[in-house]
Amino acid sequence: MSSTQKLHVLFACSEAEPLAKVGGLGDVAGALPAEIMRTAGEQVDIRLIIPFHAVIKQKNPPVGLIGSFPIKTKAGQLLCDLYVTDLDGVITYLLDSDGINHNSPVYYGDASLDGRKYAQFSVALLEAMRFIDWQINILHANDWHSALAVYALKDLYQADPFFIHTKAILTVHNLPYNGFGADAAMTDLGFTPCRDPDLPDWARLTPLPLGLAAADRIVTVSPGYAEEILTPDYGCGLDGFLRLHQEKLSGIVNGIDLEKWNPETDEYIGHPYSIDRLHSKQLNKLDLQRELGLEMNPELPLFTVVSRLDFQKGIGLIFDAIPDLAHQNWQLVILGTGAKELEERARDIAAAYPHKIISIQKYDDVLSHKLYASGDIFLMPSLYEPCGLSQMIAMRYGNIPVARATGGLKNTIIDFYASPENATGFLFAEKSAEGLKNALESALNVFKNKQIWYRLQRNAMSADFSWRRSALQYLQIYQELSQNSI
Repeated sequence: MSSTQKLHVLFACSEAEPLAKVGGLGDVAGALPAEIMRTAGEQVDIRLIIPFHAVIKQKNPPVGLIGSFPIKTKAGQLLCDLYVTDLDGVITYLLDSDGINHNSPVYYGDASLDGRKYAQFSVALLEAMRFIDWQINILHANDWHSALAVYALKDLYQADPFFIHTKAILTVHNLPYNGFGADAAMTDLGFTPCRDPDLPDWARLTPLPLGLAAADRIVTVSPGYAEEILTPDYGCGLDGFLRLHQEKLSGIVNGIDLEKWNPETDEYIGHPYSIDRLHSKQLNKLDLQRELGLEMNPELPLFTVVSRLDFQKGIGLIFDAIPDLAHQNWQLVILGTGAKELEERARDIAAAYPHKIISIQKYDDVLSHKLYASGDIFLMPSLYEPCGLSQMIAMRYGNIPVARATGGLKNTIIDFYASPENATGFLFAEKSAEGLKNALESALNVFKNKQIWYRLQRNAMSADFSWRRSALQYLQIYQELSQNSI
């Protein structure tokens, strides 16, 4: 393409905050396209497309109907409606049809229903671009929900002149979720099984593996996770395929919203503070201790957990490790809901140590801000973590993470024992309660030395977790792909 011509990029995702957000994927789609647009200036015209979920309709944002167009199925044509709105300056398309939405949740949690919804979405988003006559240079898909659009370019649209020069990136946020169960919906839309001999047989009609096979570039949400998925422990049966094609695999760490998560301007905390006013952080701790009925003592180290109570998050390791530290002085506040077994264990351990541990089982955005601002030591012992956002937020607030050395955690946290002068937290390698306990003991020992602890806090609060850093890396990939297109 001409060096003076704007690059057309379509960013396809299942959710985007604030329109629809279930997890971290919504944070990414709500922030990254806008940051790419700001960073690229006149070089890139990036647009976002997501389903017109029922939750978006309930919010009733200002939208305009562009029109209707059909997609082909074995039963005939399915009519889709295309709407447009604005999300932080980014042109955002909303796709609607009986199959894509029909007043459905963002995710049913049923493999066949979700398979039908997102298989149709993947085809419809390409047809929508033909409908508005906007030729895309790069399709940027995310996870299995739009991975089939990547495969469709090589399968359904292989000889279609409208898409002949379209390159595709697939960002993998969480490899275990591969869209298994979408095969019936795919067959109905005319997809054929992938004939790539490098793919395992089970993957030949499964959305995420098909997207991986067809993508020109594969990006995970951290370099660490890109390395881990090449191994049997983390590769979900696709590690062999990925090793054969690792030349197109790389990792880019996500960012966080630096305006929302800013201890200097956070409206949810009583005492704003900065690197130069860290003494005010202790006032937030006193407020939280008072609010939760804990002993009011700013010298007591406060552990905090803000997380889904999920086995993947290593929450069980916390419950196994903490009793071995009961003889020491500390407090622990856990905020989150999730697996019933872990919720029960959280209640039990809080009952066993009523003056040390508080478990709050609900979603509370305001309280999460208070915990980040009040805590001294943030626990994140994930068994695996493709990127992780909580550790970056905690560091922004001078809440020092103790985390497992996995995925994005080892890319965003500088371990104290690896580099004491530059450290921003504590990492441990073992998937064990013993590993977590040892790391917590190390953090507690360092906490006693205020000079070293303040250095840790200042290092953590100075780290760059802006979306601009991520945007620049994605822009480089866009430009590389555009230079390789005719």
